[in-house]
Amino acid sequence: MSTARCSSEREQLDLFRALPGDLAPRDAQDLMAYPFFSLAKSKRLTPIDFKAGTIVIRVEAVAEHGLATIWDADVLIWAASQIVEARDLGLKPSRLMAATPYEILSFIGRGVSARDYDRLKAALDRLQSTTVATSIRQPNERRMHRFSWINEWKEKADPHGRPLGLELIVPDWFYAAVLDDALVLTIDRAYFRLTGGLERWLYRLVRKHGGRQQHGWSFDVAYLHAKSGSLSPLKHFAYDLRNIVRRQTLPGYRLNIEQPPDGPERLAFAPIDPAALAPLGQRDPSRAGDKL
Repeated sequence: MSTARCSSEREQLDLFRALPGDLAPRDAQDLMAYPFFSLAKSKRLTPIDFKAGTIVIRVEAVAEHGLATIWDADVLIWAASQIVEARDLGLKPSRLMAATPYEILSFIGRGVSARDYDRLKAALDRLQSTTVATSIRQPNERRMHRFSWINEWKEKADPHGRPLGLELIVPDWFYAAVLDDALVLTIDRAYFRLTGGLERWLYRLVRKHGGRQQHGWSFDVAYLHAKSGSLSPLKHFAYDLRNIVRRQTLPGYRLNIEQPPDGPERLAFAPIDPAALAPLGQRDPSRAGDKL
């Protein structure tokens, strides 16, 4: 993106200052349901390619930074939480957001050392340099929306060089999803304490599809593997999945591996307390009719 274009976009947007306080974490359902992020802590350059029915997704990296990871996506959860909270309070949110690194890191459960600040900046670089092309929420399945997770970001300083925080611009595609009540869910703050990429991805998928359904949901393990975008072979993926089921690490859900006599292995999950999973002040949009 050219400097002129960035400046023009910035000038057209009102600056939204991050709200203080302990906000409820919100996540965009599209990001929870599909493979948009690397699940590995090591640098991934292999693109993510996913197609299911009319849904097409391609996510690409640049060699310098690699694909944005599921840990980097915590920044987008912070942004979604800010946008939804501002709207619900009758304030005017914006795609142009200002905050301090401390505010973002504290919200997503990270440390606030100089090393943590550097990791946050590396995450912002990956979010900005990762490109996404998808047919999701496009009127024609052959028409793709292309964007980066962050259009641009920059550090701010006063005339004496003292840091004043940072500013970032989120893309239209993400912003529109967050402003739509039906496309946002409240997630458990314990999510930020999940350390594995697969269990983080699995929690978001389970939260999206499990919702408040008393009897839960289930997925074919082989299809889960395809849906994760993981580079791990199916055999290893299934092993890791069974390990998560054994440890029962996903907050709010009980997992189980089922082996039907006439079908493939499936992962089943159900909420431990369905009433506790509704978004604050809203009816949970997850329904028994949710489709992939």
